[in-house]
Parts: sequence; C-alpha cells; structure tokens
Amino acid sequence: MEKKNVERTEDGRYIVVGGRKWRATDPLLPEESAAELRRRLMAARRAVRDALRQQDSEAERRARARVQLAKTALGERGTAWWEQSDAERKKRWEEGLKRLQGEPE
Repeated sequence: MEKKNVERTEDGRYIVVGGRKWRATDPLLPEESAAELRRRLMAARRAVRDALRQQDSEAERRARARVQLAKTALGERGTAWWEQSDAERKKRWEEGLKRLQGEPE
C-alpha cells in the first residue's frame, strides 16, 4: 500500500491534518499488522455509523469499543508509544490484534 505524504511534527510523534495534531501510528508497528489494524478500525467505524442510523445504542457501544481497541493497538491512543519499551509496544499491538480477531468486519 502506498502511503500518502502526510505532514508530521519534527519529532514524528504527530501528524498534522487541517492544522490539528493527531498522534501518529507507532512507527515500530510492522506494515502487515498496521494494515490489518487499519482494516479493522475502518470496519468498526462503519459499524458505529450503521448503529447510529439504526439507533441501536448497544451496537454503537460495542462498535466504539472496537474503534478504541484498534486505535490503542495502533499506538494512537492510550500510553504514548514513545513512552513504552519496544517489548511493551509489541505486546500492545499483538494483544490488540488478538482481541480484534473474531470481531465482526
């Protein structure tokens, strides 16, 4: 997958979109794992949209929990990846992938 040229802060910890900073995905994350997590993130976001359309608060809650899990596994939420050891970072994304397996896509 070709990556878009995204503006980043000098330290590489954040991307800048529309003048707003967002935490960048953990650069230690292997591309194959990152792609799988992004795929699951987008599926969870679609599930949030669908739940809102159907006014299903329980489905929305479950979908938002999957969004949170994927974003955390990517390193975009939770403890900042630059504050974690390499082993902690690897454990974070491996556990996230494992927990997201078997979830609806």
